[in-house]
Amino acid sequence: MSQADLVVRRAALAQAPQDYVDLFVAKGRVLGVFPSGSQPAPEGAKVVEAEGLLLLPSLTDVHVHLREPGQEWKETIATGLAAAAKGGFGSVMCMANTDPVNDQAPITETMLDKAARSHPRGPRLYPVGALTVGLEGKILAPMEELKTAGCKAFSNDGRPVSDSELFRRALEYASDLGVPVIDHCEDPWLAPATGVNEGVVSARLGLRGNPDISEAIQAARDCLLAEYLNVPVHLAHISSRRSVEIIRAAKAKGAPVTAETCPHYLILTEEACEGYNTNAKVNPPLRTGEDRQALLAALEDGTIDALATDHAPHAAHEKETPFDEAPNGISGLETALSVTWELAARGELSVEALIRAWCQRPAEIFGLPLNRFQLGDPADFILFDPNARWKVTPQALLSKGKNTPLLGRELTGVVKALYVAGKHVS
Repeated sequence: MSQADLVVRRAALAQAPQDYVDLFVAKGRVLGVFPSGSQPAPEGAKVVEAEGLLLLPSLTDVHVHLREPGQEWKETIATGLAAAAKGGFGSVMCMANTDPVNDQAPITETMLDKAARSHPRGPRLYPVGALTVGLEGKILAPMEELKTAGCKAFSNDGRPVSDSELFRRALEYASDLGVPVIDHCEDPWLAPATGVNEGVVSARLGLRGNPDISEAIQAARDCLLAEYLNVPVHLAHISSRRSVEIIRAAKAKGAPVTAETCPHYLILTEEACEGYNTNAKVNPPLRTGEDRQALLAALEDGTIDALATDHAPHAAHEKETPFDEAPNGISGLETALSVTWELAARGELSVEALIRAWCQRPAEIFGLPLNRFQLGDPADFILFDPNARWKVTPQALLSKGKNTPLLGRELTGVVKALYVAGKHVS
């Protein structure tokens, strides 16, 4: 066995915080986790005193918008990865709705080059290639070329492919390449992208709302195609009880369907849009308390596999407009772990489900580095203070996007350190 070059002492396990452990790392890989003090640190090893901080695998976010190239006033790869590191993310997947769209290899390669130059120690960046040319839903993108360049998934991002025949062919081709397809589930005719749920709040505000059936109809189509073709599909940012029921039924029949939801659907409801709050305008929209409870239950039982931020930064002036004119999106990389940890602290979500949804399942679904703290696993981990409090202010956020409905709120839980492949990142 290799000799450890890094030892983290007196860390606490999240599932058993009363038990202190020492983590041994060699050449960026886990050697083992031992009862604290039971193994001496090798001479010359770097020793980090955790002093009771929680030891967790680094998080994986499979759905972020880093805006570069073309929209650098919203975010850059450098600022987005800095925000990801602060939030505890060791790996992130960036969507293709850049300008130009990431539908050809040179754009993918440029993204990877910028990530390597700005954050050589991590977080790791994995581009998501466009499913169709220009995200226009008409012609399939050169998927094999994009995979070779480094894309880990394909998606039409926020512009769902309404042509079911084209989407079928996309699923088949992607399956042949061994690359998952991520779909934004939204019927293109049922009030698309309005940013507010169709219900009592939209009626009170006099806004056209997006009904939950808009998401559920497309989710049902995708589940049926996955079952019929026996090829995988991953459903992005699920927001409603109806969709959960469809996914649960599809999985019960053996359909190769996976799904994610986002922290904002677990902690907020449509009421956050009161007062025409554009920072709460997101697509799919925040929904009802019943939907929130259904999503929490689905995370707990595994119907929803993963958590993802759908980090969507915008400049302040873009959100400071009438509700109908403001872009959809919430900036979420830096608040994600804090708000979901608070759910666990309140007993609304188990720690086991939280770790499964943030760390294990995203990596398994997309073939990304996965740390279970077993021998040989990548030493991607965080040291987390579950009791530290911080206030969400524009100054506290490293992302250029300050557009979050959590501004001014005090949150509990702070990432004190992130390590990627055994290297201290932040």
